[in-house]
Amino acid sequence: MTSEQQTVRWGFLTTGKIARKVAADLALVPGSELVAVGARRLESAEAFVAEHAPGARAHASYADLVADEGVDVVYVASPHALHLEHVRMALEAGKHVLCEKPVTLDPAQAQEMVRLARHHDRFLMEAMWTACHPVVRELRERLASGELGTPRTLRAELGFHVDAAPDDRLLDPVLGASALLDMGIYPLTLAHLLLGAPERLHAEANLSERGTDMDVAVLGRYPGGALATLSASMTAWSDRSAALATDRGHVHLEGQFHHPDAAVFVPRDAAGVEGEPVRITGREPVVGGGYGNEVAEVARCVREGLRESPWVPHEQTLALMAQLDDVRRQVGVELPGADPLLPGDAG
Repeated sequence: MTSEQQTVRWGFLTTGKIARKVAADLALVPGSELVAVGARRLESAEAFVAEHAPGARAHASYADLVADEGVDVVYVASPHALHLEHVRMALEAGKHVLCEKPVTLDPAQAQEMVRLARHHDRFLMEAMWTACHPVVRELRERLASGELGTPRTLRAELGFHVDAAPDDRLLDPVLGASALLDMGIYPLTLAHLLLGAPERLHAEANLSERGTDMDVAVLGRYPGGALATLSASMTAWSDRSAALATDRGHVHLEGQFHHPDAAVFVPRDAAGVEGEPVRITGREPVVGGGYGNEVAEVARCVREGLRESPWVPHEQTLALMAQLDDVRRQVGVELPGADPLLPGDAG
């Protein structure tokens, strides 16, 4: 069997909502197979297997999952406060890893994760499906070519109202609850992909009584003087839209910006008259809901012996983690397990 034909065998660590979505798309990716699932309770793993991968092995612990010799790649979908622990387990067991976003709570933990991957000579990628999405990738290419003009302003917002118990992952600070980490990483990532690394960020937030950021807004200055307004919320339903204005027209992302249906560029001439819209739909199909493209990229990299993806390189993951940390410190959010705020960090 050639490397192009090799089936990449996946093991899922945890069985939550995001894991179910990824499993559904993985089933649509040729050459990828879900062969094992690990959970804290055997019943949970067995139920997941029955729904998504009949015949796969169900493990009653994460340790048993990463020790499974039939697994090539471990997908870590636990709460982000636990990512480093679980990724370490997988890497030390010799497995490649796809880890949900954000990969950790702070830059030091993210750097340690990358160090571990390099030490064990294993592939590691943050599960930033937006960067693997065909529409976003083609939009990046067209912007880089200059055909859409020079970016000047970007707006992106992602929010929904969280109605959950206090110990839910989205509200419990011990598990890394944060509108910034759960939703804010998407607009920050989009800005990074389309505009480059920010020169500076300024943030404001509303905090809960437990110190969790429930709403956050970020103003960023990017190379060439481009500006971005980015927001995330766990208290309000946003339209989850994004739009980019250039000196030649504007782009709007159809559907939810972090996995858009299309991008539409509306050009304008020197007099401001609109030209014929240009519809950007991606150079290859979207697989399932979009997670399938992420799965396919991991499988491609593993087959080719790569240790990081050119679409989601370690440098990009670390840069976004530093941006999240900058914003978190500006708004004064303490996360158990993350580096503590130092005097003068907040405010």
